[in-house]
Amino acid sequence: MQAHPIDPSSVESRASWIIAIVTLVILAIAYGAPLMTAVALKPIAADLQVPRSDPALASSLSYLGAGLGGILMGWLTERIGVRIIVIFGAMMIAAGMALSASGGLGTLYIGHGVLMGLFGASCMFSPLMTYVSRWFDRRRGTAVALISSGQYIAGVVWPSLIQLGVEWYGWRYTMVVFGLLVAGGVVPLALIFLRPPPAAPVSGSLHGGPRAGTRVAGLHPNVALGLLSFAIFCCCMTMSMPMQHMVAFCSDIGIGPTHGAAMLSVLLGCAFFARQFWGWLSDRIGGLQTILLGSMAQAVAMSGFLITQDEMGLFAVSAAFGLGFAGLIPSYVLAVRAFYPASEASWRVPIIMFAGLLGMAGGGWVAGLVYDHYGFYTPAFATGLGFNLLNLVVILPMVLLQRGARLRLAAG
Repeated sequence: MQAHPIDPSSVESRASWIIAIVTLVILAIAYGAPLMTAVALKPIAADLQVPRSDPALASSLSYLGAGLGGILMGWLTERIGVRIIVIFGAMMIAAGMALSASGGLGTLYIGHGVLMGLFGASCMFSPLMTYVSRWFDRRRGTAVALISSGQYIAGVVWPSLIQLGVEWYGWRYTMVVFGLLVAGGVVPLALIFLRPPPAAPVSGSLHGGPRAGTRVAGLHPNVALGLLSFAIFCCCMTMSMPMQHMVAFCSDIGIGPTHGAAMLSVLLGCAFFARQFWGWLSDRIGGLQTILLGSMAQAVAMSGFLITQDEMGLFAVSAAFGLGFAGLIPSYVLAVRAFYPASEASWRVPIIMFAGLLGMAGGGWVAGLVYDHYGFYTPAFATGLGFNLLNLVVILPMVLLQRGARLRLAAG
């Protein structure tokens, strides 16, 4: 692949888009692994004779491990390259799924939390988001939105296939086969396509981001990073609840598991197309403003799960939820890249992603706990809506502070 930037000061080229598309495919394959527990939640709980919060915790541990490990893998990627990191991650996901399928709760937790999460998924999302963002500067929002849509492609393609596998062969066999698919699909793509990104522009230059130590929305840089981390934690707590519990929720109210898996596919399919719009918008209004709009949209859609329980209504609410939350995760990455020097992306982006994955982990588990306590999902979804409102309490003042800082700068 040869790079031929149109703008000599820009790092973007045809090679940038090839890298972005290959990364999208890698993430679309890898993101199917966490969906296994979400789709097979009831069969796993029934097979192991445990409440649903127990297997839901396995999925949460994978997100927690991915977030924690992503900080280390981001640092290692700077030193040994993204290709080795991604290949290692794919092999660990395959090993984790095999271990998870081999025994009881203990092996399920170790397989998901340690192998699939800490050493597997941690090598995918944060390192690849940072990696691709370095191939772009003019259309970074569009590119990051595209590759992060791998989660939603996975959500469209895999749930129904996983459900069929669980019905025909059982959750254990299906889990092992999917692990082999991850290794067989990701490793060749990484070997062939992933290569070092262009050198990072100098901080303070046109595409290099602000200089180190520059205040963010009038706040100390690390204070702003802490607020953004808390905000993404809250919105991901909300985001994960319908995704982790959709199939089980539908089964409880008389909707078959096949239709529940289809509903999850609709949710994530709508999110894929909406994410391209949010990426286009964030290139024009900025990451922080896009977070605010996306969080408001997610809150409105989340309230729909509290008032609707008929099948057609839930398909509509699922679609609206996917349209609403789709722009949130990449917008945090864009906000970090806009507010901090490019040279700090390898550790600031993984910190933000760790907070988000912690929210994804906590949301699914907390929803399971609330369900086990009350016996139905309405209180769990209400809890998710509460976390969404906390997100808005943080983001709205930051947007206002940023606008105030810009006005003061323009006034001289």
